[in-house]
Amino acid sequence: MSCAVLAAGCITPGGLTLAETAASARARLARLQAIEWLDRRFEPFVVGRVPNDGLPDVNPALGAQLRPSRESRMLQLAHAALADVLGGLPPQVEPPPLLLALPEHHTTIAIEPARFLQRLALQAGPCFDLGSSIAAPRGRAAGLMAFKQALQRIEAGQSRFVLVGGVDSLVDLHLLGSFDREDRIRGETISDGFSPSEGAAFVLLGDAETARTYGMPPLATVISAAIGQEPGHLYSDEPYLGNGLASAVTGAIESAQLPTPITSVFCSFNGERYWAREFGVARIRNSAAFADDAAMEHPAECFGDLGAAHGVALAALAAHDISRGYRRAPALVYASSDYADRAAAILDRAA
Repeated sequence: MSCAVLAAGCITPGGLTLAETAASARARLARLQAIEWLDRRFEPFVVGRVPNDGLPDVNPALGAQLRPSRESRMLQLAHAALADVLGGLPPQVEPPPLLLALPEHHTTIAIEPARFLQRLALQAGPCFDLGSSIAAPRGRAAGLMAFKQALQRIEAGQSRFVLVGGVDSLVDLHLLGSFDREDRIRGETISDGFSPSEGAAFVLLGDAETARTYGMPPLATVISAAIGQEPGHLYSDEPYLGNGLASAVTGAIESAQLPTPITSVFCSFNGERYWAREFGVARIRNSAAFADDAAMEHPAECFGDLGAAHGVALAALAAHDISRGYRRAPALVYASSDYADRAAAILDRAA
């Protein structure tokens, strides 16, 4: 089971497009800033923010419903990233179904998945097939979890193309306050923490034959995808053993039947030590599948934790860098949510 990455796009504090974000990440440029909101120690939060002038306006039909809010911000982010991924597609390509990752952490008003898709269709226009689209509020791993479903849809002939995406904004006063009380936000007095951020990312998947038919040279090939569940997740009282990610990575490796070892790893490390432990378990259990000099890429150090957009952003960066020879392949791309979800995919050079 495999498919081609035909296009990819994103918007992050590191750049308004995938090309800008990728260049910023390769240069290891930190795009974080102190904002006017203060934590409980009266220190400013340091976060990643997309410049307001880099975002499209909220559709007037939605503005009256939403006013300035986390959801309206996410709609703007998703709109911008959709324009990046779909801007160069041939006009004869029909709007594909969208599998969208949404936040696992909610502010005072939870984002309702079906309603968000409806509002995104109004905000961004008819660029995806609303009737066959799904959104899941499951955080960082959700986008990579959707890769497995996308591969199945394409292999079964249900869709020629599938759009996989993620969008989130952790720069919300309620969320920042919640993370601050948990001592999770990196700052002057907390080194074992992360930098909240925001962004959106999308990849367009399809089979290689369809790509040739439409004259769309692929960026990379997704040769496998797998998911796992971690009982001892960040908010659980169960023992944290790292089995969830190890299961996902093992499943992706076994399904891929790799002819050569993994030479690049794009991971969702965000600065919290917690996440390094589980990758250590996954790496040890699958040591034979990794090259000794496999490179680790964790771009959250540059643009912060993108929440539900993180997994797809990693896949977009991996496809972009592989296609241009900036990073070696095959590449393992994985993401872990704060709760139980874990997901991994393996990308290789385009066939």
